[in-house]
Parts: sequence; structure tokens; C-alpha cells
Amino acid sequence: MLLKVLLIIEQCNPEWASVPQIGYQMFDHLSRCADVKLVTHARNKKALEAAGHIDNITYLEEPSWLASYFAIIYKLIHSKAKGVIWPLFHVLSYPVYAYFNNAVNKKFAKQVQEGAYDIVHSFSPVIPRYPVKIVKACRNTPFILGPVNGGVPFPRAFRSTAFREHTYLNFFRLFASFLPGYKSTYRKANRVLVGSSFTLTLIHKLFGSDTVSMELFYENGVQDKFFHVKETHSSKRASSLNLLFVGRLVPYKRADMAIKALARLPEAIKQNTFLTIVGDGPERQGIEELIKKLNLSEQVTLTKWLPYKELIHYYHKADVFCFPSIREFGGAVVFEAMAASLPCIIVKNGGIGEYVTEDCGFSIEPTSEEYIVEQIAVHIETLFDDRELLYKMSEAAYKRALPMRWENKIQRLLEIYTEAMKEEQSS
Repeated sequence: MLLKVLLIIEQCNPEWASVPQIGYQMFDHLSRCADVKLVTHARNKKALEAAGHIDNITYLEEPSWLASYFAIIYKLIHSKAKGVIWPLFHVLSYPVYAYFNNAVNKKFAKQVQEGAYDIVHSFSPVIPRYPVKIVKACRNTPFILGPVNGGVPFPRAFRSTAFREHTYLNFFRLFASFLPGYKSTYRKANRVLVGSSFTLTLIHKLFGSDTVSMELFYENGVQDKFFHVKETHSSKRASSLNLLFVGRLVPYKRADMAIKALARLPEAIKQNTFLTIVGDGPERQGIEELIKKLNLSEQVTLTKWLPYKELIHYYHKADVFCFPSIREFGGAVVFEAMAASLPCIIVKNGGIGEYVTEDCGFSIEPTSEEYIVEQIAVHIETLFDDRELLYKMSEAAYKRALPMRWENKIQRLLEIYTEAMKEEQSS
């Protein structure tokens, strides 16, 4: 008999990237092996129905005045030139989440209390600063929260980048502990799934290791279509190397460091090393100017942001994934790259520092920009010269990504559900 799951994912959209895409993949794959009732925002209805999801979904929507408020604040704190002021966005958009949170509780609390579901699982928002009101109704029904992730600080050597990302507004985070129901959400949860070791430690400090039951469970998963085994090559030196960067062109992603590293390569290697940057954002103009300044127009290709069906092609034709983002608490693109058998060159800070091991890539300490650029160049040259190492890392990257297949992640999630149910019954 299938488990009955009340799955609360405010951001669940198959046509969007980041958290909405992760939420959708969790819902879609879980629905194949459990009796799932999804609760999500009405903004996702069109995309979900287009993907074939018609039944067992409840859509909730804020009143028109609140929707107008959200439109105004988004316009005020978002610009094409500077992107989104995220710390301010999270604060000012909280009333919209609060309405959704209350609406979920109002509509489903009685059903939960009457035992209509075996599990209540709240996934988004991912940031660990939001209460979930329906936890109060879960007196005899296990409540699962997460994966939650976030709070990763910027490296000290990158204060100027941190300022451009508006970290001077991070003091707003302190007010999360005063939100009604925030502390009880974590303390009453049967299990809190956490997406990185940093956030796991953070929650331990906030609530104490004995008051919250937690488990490390990366929020990111990989769709099967990303998995790609590279053809067997000889260990002889090849004639070229294709690098790939995928991500928003914003200050902290630091695509510019990959370009600067390319410029430092020995001339013979530089002329045969090619970098493709897939993405868009406020840093685009600066990146275009940097490419021209360093005379790398023949080596660097800058595309726009691409949908998944087109993005996969870029993963499959690349040799190495070069992603020098200095602050990633998640970083799904790294797992996608490893699934495509790409060794990864990354900066060791946050979740991606846990993803990439020494057998499948290079993880660089964020000591300084100069050090990172130098090390990226060294690692590119190493992989260009040593194809045997490149192919060994390629195989290791593929194997490293296998547990992140959504099918595998959902099987573990079902095990967590079962464990929580047994614990609830014995308590």
C-alpha cells in the first residue's frame, strides 16, 4: 500500500530553474511511488498542468492586494543591471509566504489531525529561516522539513564581492528566530533534512544537537537525461580541451576568474582551450568587456540562459566543468556536470565543496582571487596535458553523481518516511 504524503512545496515549477525545479523533481519522482497530495502556489498551475499533472494538487493564491504588494516590491529591488537584492527580497516578501503558510494550515490541519496522511513533508522555502504552521497539527503524524540549506558566508578575501551581493543587509537574518512558530517548527519536526554540512552545524548551534533530529540530505538531484558516459580515449595528449561554466552571471559566481585563468595558460595550450559560458545576468557586460580586453574572443563563447533540453547538449560536449563560484550552498550544476562525466574545478566553500572529491576534480581554497585564478590555470593545464588523469576523473565524477539520481534520492526519502513513522508509533 502506497504511503499517503501531504507534500507542501510553495515553489514547484517544471519550467523554472533552481528551487522551483528541484521542488518539481521531488514531487514528480515521489508521485511515482507514493500517494502524494501536492500543495503549491497558483503561479505554478499552468506549468504543472502542461507537464501532465492534473489531479491531487491544491493551488493556493494570495488576495489581489497582496499580489500587488509583491509586484511592487519585486520591481523596487530588482533591476537588469544589478539583479535582485536578495536579503531585502526575503524580508519584504515574507508576508506572501506567511499568507501561504496560514492558508495551508487552515485548509489541511483538520485532515492531518484526523489521520488522513501518513506523512506531512514541507520542502520550500529552502532557506532555513521560515516557520511551518501545520506542524502544530502533526500530533500523531510525522512531520518532515527540508532539505533546508543556506547561511553560507562569503570568504574573507572576497569582501568587495560580498558587498556587491548586499551582505550588509544580512542582519535581517537575526529576526528569523522571532517569527511565530519558527523554533517550534524545528523542534517538533520528526526529521529535519539539511542540504550541507555548514547548515547542519548552523542549526545545531541555533537549537542544540539534542533538540532537533537532523540528517544530511542534499536538496539537489540529477535527472537521468543528464547522465552521459564519455567514450573511451587513449591516454595520448589530445589537441583541444573544452571547458564549461553554467550559472547566473552575478558577482559571486565569479565567471570572470575562469576567463582570467584561461588568459594565463601557456600560449600553445591557450590557443587550444575553449570556454563556453552558459548563463545571463547583470555581470554580462563586464564579462564581455573582459573577454575583449584579454583577447580571448576566439577562446570564450558566451551564450544566453538556456532551457534544460538545450543545456544538456553543452554538458555532453564539454571535457571539464569550471565553476569558480565563491559561495554556493547548493550548486545543482555541479552534480549535473558530474553526471555528464565532467571533472570539476570549483572553489571550496559551501555545498559544492562537499560534492567534489579529489578523485573527480579539484577543490580550491578561497584564499584570494589571485590564488584561485592561478590554481584554475594550473588545473586546466594539468588536465590538458594528462588525458589519462582526465578520463579517470571523468569516470569517478560519473560514479559520484549516481547516488544523486532522483530515483535513488526518493528511495532514501521513503526510507526516512518509514523510519519517522516507526519512531512516531513507538513514542
